Amino acid sequence: MNYNSLSQTDFKPLDINTLSNETSKAIDFLAKYYNDVQKYPVRCPLEPGYLRGLVSDSAPSLPESIEKIIEDIDTKIVPGLTHWQSPNFFAYFPASASNAGLLGEILCSGLNVVGFNWISSPAATELEVIVMDWMAKLLNLPQEFLFTGGGGGVMHGIPPQNIRVLPTSSSQDFELSPLLLKTAIEADIAQGLVPLYICATIGTTPSASVDPIHGLGLVATTYGVWLHVDGAYAGNACICPEYRHYLDGVELVDSISMNPHKWLLTNHDCSCLWLKNPKTLIDSLSTKPEILSNKATDFGDVIDYKDWQIALSRRFRALKLWIVISQCGSANLIAHIRSDIELAKYFESLIEQNTRFELVVPRKFALVCFRLRPTGVDGTGNVMNQKLLEDINSSGEAYMTHAMLGGTFAIRCAIGGTLTEKNHIDKLWNLIQDKATKRLEAYIMH
Repeated sequence: MNYNSLSQTDFKPLDINTLSNETSKAIDFLAKYYNDVQKYPVRCPLEPGYLRGLVSDSAPSLPESIEKIIEDIDTKIVPGLTHWQSPNFFAYFPASASNAGLLGEILCSGLNVVGFNWISSPAATELEVIVMDWMAKLLNLPQEFLFTGGGGGVMHGIPPQNIRVLPTSSSQDFELSPLLLKTAIEADIAQGLVPLYICATIGTTPSASVDPIHGLGLVATTYGVWLHVDGAYAGNACICPEYRHYLDGVELVDSISMNPHKWLLTNHDCSCLWLKNPKTLIDSLSTKPEILSNKATDFGDVIDYKDWQIALSRRFRALKLWIVISQCGSANLIAHIRSDIELAKYFESLIEQNTRFELVVPRKFALVCFRLRPTGVDGTGNVMNQKLLEDINSSGEAYMTHAMLGGTFAIRCAIGGTLTEKNHIDKLWNLIQDKATKRLEAYIMH
């Protein structure tokens, strides 16, 4: 390649004359993808290393057109995806999306500001402060967690041998017992250890169970231990008045987090963290290099979010969440949560009406954990259900994941995809029944 033949004036990496056209092509591709997403196997069926044979082993020396790049994405990348936006995706927890979330992501990336302190982009910091207080008010958090009340929020380890995992049981719906926590703390203190951090959960990953925040908060307060509440999934549901009670006792906690990218139509990634006393975090993470010195920071009049995180650089995520809340409105966000829960209740009813299946734990929020009842010839039924789940996922028609709950293999159906509707639940249920019938017939024949 004769690199001297390339004219420097031909290369315009940020060309405003082509930006609109190229962006439109990308948006058109995404619109077509969403329209066609149901035609793809939900879980990627390809083997590891598939892409190596489709992509050149060295980078192109000359630029490729956006048309060629989009074609490559369509033919080489899309077949290798697990399609999280498919209405037939019921695995893990949802990664909700929306027009507003996508537009927010485009604008966030397009403006491309790096708001590590106030002076580097005042609007980035101030909008984040406002939006975090918006979200706190939607969750009806105590005033102490708002900036206007002396707290604050931010959008974003301990050595494993120093972490104690406390057991839970099905008899208590897998909730963390305050009495068990108290006993564990006292045992640690007796051994000369210093308990310092408790993590409670609103909506655990395996079963969406909810820890009793008030009871755990009383224990944490008694022993002076930091209590954090992880509401990554089900914390989103607490914007609905009927689910706000799961946050009862939050006035006793030190920090709380939730992920709007899971259930509040905010494209990945967007995580919110509130602290009752932000100074604790700032004192641990603050840096003051001379190159970042400025009057606003020096006088302490502003928030520098670089001091609320480990990394220096940060994205303008507040713009994305602000656009989602503004374009959707809180009433529609609440309706979205309720709609998904209604679909989960419907799926739950289908299971309860069929004697071949059973719920492993009661439904919580939009997560249903179920299994095919043991037949008497397959022991606990765990192996049969494991094979049933693989039969379903291998079909490409739906995708679910599993959890082990008290030694029981449970199939998890997490409803919350933006495009999922009742007909997709019916289709899933028909698929489950069909695969269960074939699986049971195989067991009888053996």
